[in-house]
Amino acid sequence: MSESKPPVIGKTIGQVLSETASRYPDHEALVFLQSGYKCTYSELDQQVDAAAKGLIALGMEKGDHLAIWSTNHPEWVMLQFATARIGVVLITINPAYQESELKFVIRQSDAKVLALIDRFRSSDYLQILQNVCPESSKCGAGPIESTDFPRLKQVLSLSSDNASGLLGWEEFLQRGRHVTDEQLSQRGKQLSSDDAINIQYTSGTTGFPKGAVLTHQNILLNAWYTGQIQRFEPHDRVCVPVPLYHCFGCVLGTLSAAVHATTMISPHEYFDPTLTLEAIAAEKCTAIYGVPTMFLAQLQDSRFSEFDCSSLRTGIMAGNPCPIELMKRVTNEMGVQEITIAYGLTEASPVITQTHTTDPIEVRVGTIGRPIPDVEVKIIDTDTGVTLEAGHSGELCARGHVVMCGYYNNEQATALAIDKEGWLHSGDLAIRNDDGCYRITGRLKDLIIRGGENISPREIEERLYEHPNIEEVQVVGVPDVKFGEEVLACIKTNGDQELSSEQVQEFCRETLAHFKIPKYVEFLDEFPMTVTGKIQKFKLREWAIKHLGLQDAADVETA
Repeated sequence: MSESKPPVIGKTIGQVLSETASRYPDHEALVFLQSGYKCTYSELDQQVDAAAKGLIALGMEKGDHLAIWSTNHPEWVMLQFATARIGVVLITINPAYQESELKFVIRQSDAKVLALIDRFRSSDYLQILQNVCPESSKCGAGPIESTDFPRLKQVLSLSSDNASGLLGWEEFLQRGRHVTDEQLSQRGKQLSSDDAINIQYTSGTTGFPKGAVLTHQNILLNAWYTGQIQRFEPHDRVCVPVPLYHCFGCVLGTLSAAVHATTMISPHEYFDPTLTLEAIAAEKCTAIYGVPTMFLAQLQDSRFSEFDCSSLRTGIMAGNPCPIELMKRVTNEMGVQEITIAYGLTEASPVITQTHTTDPIEVRVGTIGRPIPDVEVKIIDTDTGVTLEAGHSGELCARGHVVMCGYYNNEQATALAIDKEGWLHSGDLAIRNDDGCYRITGRLKDLIIRGGENISPREIEERLYEHPNIEEVQVVGVPDVKFGEEVLACIKTNGDQELSSEQVQEFCRETLAHFKIPKYVEFLDEFPMTVTGKIQKFKLREWAIKHLGLQDAADVETA
């Protein structure tokens, strides 16, 4: 253990929120600028109780699953803490998901309740849900009986006008008023810090997303340590423009705020660089979160010089390899002198290593830091599994309180990710420096990370194989200055009909989220292969970098 025992040890998320509300009842907890919603910790605690009673009134029991499909709204946070308070497992769904993705997650996660907003940008959530589950349009505020989704019993609308006719937020809270304080208290007494409380879906190399099962203790300890490393105090105001469905938002954002009694500022329901800068200036934020592309977008904003960012002190850049030059600009031009880099993955709750605010600038911009307290990290030879000394590149593995319970209903994938000795295999290649800091040097997996979003090449390949004119396809990630990586589809047609890049992109757009649409489409006659017939994706990537003139993006130095 580390020198001082974290105060969250052995506690549940509900207990932590109640304790913070008791110590800092009048301290501002949440500020959602788009809606004008604000609350203190005492108010948040009471509103979470009301939502938890609503869930009990819906018949939710400990261990049941609630899926939430929404952008950043106050109700998202209410449900996160309300589910945790009564032992209901929260399933976080990417707001960019389309029909096939939503259908898979609802079914695979065994969701009993789906909470959603009406729409997000061009996506009509209600229509998508009706296409996936026609029974949802006929149930009104009542229960659902679906043959395709036998476990799904209720849909809850989070939209303020609730034009859908579904069970609305206010009626949901009204139902909960019949639940007594004693009933709610008894639910809390049944819980353990080692109970599963969150399933976060992450794309892998095997097609559809896998649900990483995380406990109260997994994510509370991550929230505690990452905030402690940033030296959070109750007066800190943390700007969180990252999505709440992602562990960056719902662990390092909401949970870290509750653990450290800081104030979480949400600029908008989705990331907007100008609105984020406005939030920093208006709310005097002291910390800022984001993936590299978000920081770059703020620095390149035409109105950047208009905003006073002098209140900023610290924050986290994560989600993609962080370009060293960008880190320097964030430090010098945005004034975030104590910015930290965090490295991890959803399966690790999510942070494994983090630089410290007191580290020299060359460490904070050039490495991913050291393991957070009470976490072991080793670098192994990818062929032999032997642990390597400093200075040698191999796969980064982690063990300790960060490691997930496993993938929900997927023992085979779990066994591949976590070995018999409890080591989580990241799939990332890294080097340990002599000072104990780590640097990412590459990735074993084919996974593409675009602007912090994990993309499975196989999922895109499987969609493209449905096209009648495509004989063979290989999808790889290619370097991109803005997003870190972009999607390239290399296609061999069957010769029946000519195919254009635009037609391929439009075909993908019918079923896939916008960030999965290939930016580049190349038509080839053959693919590079080994003597055994295995396609060499790394050679495709090398060829594409030269062919597309992406050498400058490939040469961007990262930590």
